[in-house]
Amino acid sequence: MKNVLVIEDDPEIVNLLEIHLQDLSCTIEKAADGRTGLDLAIQKAHDLIILDIALPEMDGIEVCQKIRATKNTPILMLTAKSEEIDRVLGLEVGADDYMTKPFSIREFIARVKAIFRRTRMIEESLTNQTSKSIMTYAALSIDIEKRKVTMDDEKVELSPKEFELLALMASHPGKSYTRSNLLKLIWGYDFDGYEHTVNSHINRLRAKIEPDMNAPTYIITTWGVGYKFNEEI
Repeated sequence: MKNVLVIEDDPEIVNLLEIHLQDLSCTIEKAADGRTGLDLAIQKAHDLIILDIALPEMDGIEVCQKIRATKNTPILMLTAKSEEIDRVLGLEVGADDYMTKPFSIREFIARVKAIFRRTRMIEESLTNQTSKSIMTYAALSIDIEKRKVTMDDEKVELSPKEFELLALMASHPGKSYTRSNLLKLIWGYDFDGYEHTVNSHINRLRAKIEPDMNAPTYIITTWGVGYKFNEEI
């Protein structure tokens, strides 16, 4: 059984989603405003969060940002807005996928199944990437099992996606990853034009672990390709 949190203020949509999620053997929790939804998301464990953007109390973008600060729970965003900027913003703040209302139930079910599938694949990939539970490079230490990163024995607070980027590249020092590769491996996206999502996450990751942002020690840019973890450390 998968546990799904639906944060949506339209009761008709909630009822519709609940019916079809139950058909997928999911249990459902519901919240009709952003603040209540955020509390449930933080306090409890869920396999998926379905999150509307236009919510009372706190909008979905802010809810997503706050969830992503502490949790890696997959998030499927729903919105009545169709502009490209809204999709980009949703992906930038950590949503795993994005659907515009109105949407077909068949597509919704396919998206939910795809999220469950690629979440399982990412978890298996991170587990199998290295036989080492803890990787140490100079002052940087990465604990795969505990999802913990330290720099000079001080804990570094990374978002889930920042950790997964670091763990992936550190598991294969010297291997260059294109932005498209990283988008597929970490986010599960196969969309052209969203490579900037990778860039922004790499920049935030560097700001947290690099002694000098202008001359990175760990995450190196491979010009014309993408990024790699420095194999010379």
